[in-house]
Amino acid sequence: MRQAVTLLHRWFGLGAALFLFIAGITGAVISWDHELDDWLNPHLHESRAEGPALDALTAARLAEARDPRLRVTYLPLAAEPGETLSLFGVPRVDPVTGRLFEMEYNQLFLDPVTGEEVGRRLWGQVWPITSETLISFLYKLHYSLHIPEIGGIDDWGVWLMGIVALGWTIDCFGGFYLTLPTRRAAGAKGDGGRSWLSRWAPAWKIKTGASAYRVNFDIHRAFSLWTWALLFILAFTSFSLNLYREAFMPLMTLVSQPTPTPFDLRKPAPKHQPIEPKISFADAVALGAAEAARRGWAEPAGAVSYSPAFGFYAVRFFHAGEDHGAAGVGPARLYFDGIDGRYLGDRVPWAGTAADIFIQAQFPLHSGRILGLPGRIMISIMGIVVAAVSITGVVIWWKKRKSRLTTRAPKTMGGQTAGISQQPAE
Repeated sequence: MRQAVTLLHRWFGLGAALFLFIAGITGAVISWDHELDDWLNPHLHESRAEGPALDALTAARLAEARDPRLRVTYLPLAAEPGETLSLFGVPRVDPVTGRLFEMEYNQLFLDPVTGEEVGRRLWGQVWPITSETLISFLYKLHYSLHIPEIGGIDDWGVWLMGIVALGWTIDCFGGFYLTLPTRRAAGAKGDGGRSWLSRWAPAWKIKTGASAYRVNFDIHRAFSLWTWALLFILAFTSFSLNLYREAFMPLMTLVSQPTPTPFDLRKPAPKHQPIEPKISFADAVALGAAEAARRGWAEPAGAVSYSPAFGFYAVRFFHAGEDHGAAGVGPARLYFDGIDGRYLGDRVPWAGTAADIFIQAQFPLHSGRILGLPGRIMISIMGIVVAAVSITGVVIWWKKRKSRLTTRAPKTMGGQTAGISQQPAE
């Protein structure tokens, strides 16, 4: 049993080390994505405009008029004080080719008073990496490795990282098992009659005065033990977020029935055949505001989005700057059909079935936002821990491999092999 688990742990660790190292380092950085992006790009985010703010819906219409290729898909309805209005968009269909326009940007920054363009960028751009694209590059690298579209499918990287996360989730238990001492009989030779727990105690410690290899081994084992619960949470939530439709949701339905959203009930339209809405952003906001008032919600409509692939609007309710919602779960939202405006459902933070609440908790747990600022600090530290455990695991394998190769090599009379001294086992 132990030998089989050792082999699985070793080869999964080697196969996943690079992926987990990248995920750990990028995760440590993107825990502060908004703050870092604001710091790196004040020319995009800061606004010194004075005067009454232009209606955001009007600003979006002006942006689309300036570039007929653009369809705005996410629009905050009010800019934070001293900041620009940041909106996202996708290309429309080129009537000549019948395919989507090629566009060099997907995010616009507008002056909140005049609606004039302050800047633009391609969120998630691979190259060139600049101060404007660095944080989004790292964010997309974190969950998809920037693996490009192949065969009309652009989710290969997301699926790959999801599979790695699933293996990591399972391997958390294998790694923990390997830290446990073997169950030798009490009082066996060399054991001194120590209890099982006392023989497990060294696994939690780092012997700083030992050899470099031993310190590396202790770091790998002790870091994993002390942070095991957090490593498991990161692994599981990585799996649930990346393989949400493919595996996580089907598994959830075996335990508790989640409330379906329009994303679950509708099939996406082909990439180059987006669904054209017949009602406007303004119509959707008005429908959302009326429904929110009927429910007695205190928050105003804070943003509106449209999904061309699924053909519906989502109206989100929050005060400016509070779009992450309660404990990072996101704001309340209402869904409306883009053709006839009929109500399609809602998503209310921390409400619904047990499955709904568990699903909602995945991103707040993964990002640490469920605990606010302390949680984000903790997740940033855990990113470094994940990278360290990955590196130390590879070093352990490399040293043991060298030792095994040296031991197996043919020996001469003098105990030498090809002029290289035998290396003692660490």
